[in-house]
Amino acid sequence: MTYCIAVSVDEGLVLTSDSRTNAGIDNVSTYGKMHVFATREERSLVLLSAGNLATTQAVVERLRRDKRENAPVNLNTVQYLSEAADYLGQVSLEKQKRHAEDEGQSGFNPTATFIIAGQVGDEPPGAYLVYPEGNSITTSRQTPYLQIGESKYGKPILDRFITMSTPLDEAGLCSLISMDSTIRSNASVGPPVELLVYRRDSYSFDEYYCFDADDDYLLLLKRRWHEELRKAFIALPHYDRAFAKPLRGGL
Repeated sequence: MTYCIAVSVDEGLVLTSDSRTNAGIDNVSTYGKMHVFATREERSLVLLSAGNLATTQAVVERLRRDKRENAPVNLNTVQYLSEAADYLGQVSLEKQKRHAEDEGQSGFNPTATFIIAGQVGDEPPGAYLVYPEGNSITTSRQTPYLQIGESKYGKPILDRFITMSTPLDEAGLCSLISMDSTIRSNASVGPPVELLVYRRDSYSFDEYYCFDADDDYLLLLKRRWHEELRKAFIALPHYDRAFAKPLRGGL
């Protein structure tokens, strides 16, 4: 399984991904889900992937090859991030169809989901979620983040704390907590955890971090988050003393 997050706020972007891939309980591997592309100076683009590993690897290789060989449409020629999302959707559909035909198995699922994020020219930085069908959605002021993969466990923390005005450093911290909550609840999501911070108009991906399972900072963050949650839980007003009213006649 996979869990990837793209947070798009006023100051820029925060991208987070796990690295666990499994095809069964006894076949667990580690593959990076974050793919940074070297592009022209006035743009910076990164891809997050989830789904069938063969499809995602084929799509990433096609994007790199198109750029390297100066194909008519590639990540260096698109004028808008939305155009990059459309191009990605077309490539993904092509690879899914080919893998489905090659496998010829009724139970084989070649689908993949992607997030493409970054900044192109003077356009504000942003992120698009590209579905297996090739269509896409983007972030908004009401929902300034996107998720792919195992999203349900990490969503509540994002809903509570992420807004368009959230500082980038806080957004990065929130994304790591969201990832930790998912790892704790789903064994198919796991480290190394990759974190990439992109500051608006920098056209640079210099702020990249990779946390292994035994990373000192990641362990400290997990412990402190657990401790503070425990303190907050204990401090909550108790229902039977503060607010409860006795039932007339019992249950």
